[in-house]
Amino acid sequence: MTNNSRRRAEVWRLYLAVGCGAAIGSLLRFLSGFIIVTGFGQSALWTTAFVNVVGSFVIMLFATLTGPDGRLLVGPAGRQFVTGGICGGFTTFSAMSLDSFMLVFEGNMFRGALYLAAVVFFALTAAFAGYVLAVRINR
Repeated sequence: MTNNSRRRAEVWRLYLAVGCGAAIGSLLRFLSGFIIVTGFGQSALWTTAFVNVVGSFVIMLFATLTGPDGRLLVGPAGRQFVTGGICGGFTTFSAMSLDSFMLVFEGNMFRGALYLAAVVFFALTAAFAGYVLAVRINR
């Protein structure tokens, strides 16, 4: 196998990892919505907030655990499977934007702004918590 074909195979492995991870993440997002809306009778706004906060925690935890100083040895395809694939498919900034604008269009400017600010705040807080936890695990 030549260097060029090895490189091509590596690139395709990354594409496949991200694609498979994204499919899993999207299904997890859909199931989260089904459970939150149908099972708990909550608004779909809670689904978007939930997936963005949980996804922020998971991506930062995993990225820190598998980084250069991390305890977990995971190759590029494994890292992309989780971060770009699962977390990318699970979280949804576009849905959060739509939810915020729908509240504004319904005449709830304050609620739309509060929702957007709260989800961003809690997502960043969750990412920080994931980082802190991973740093402690990496010790």
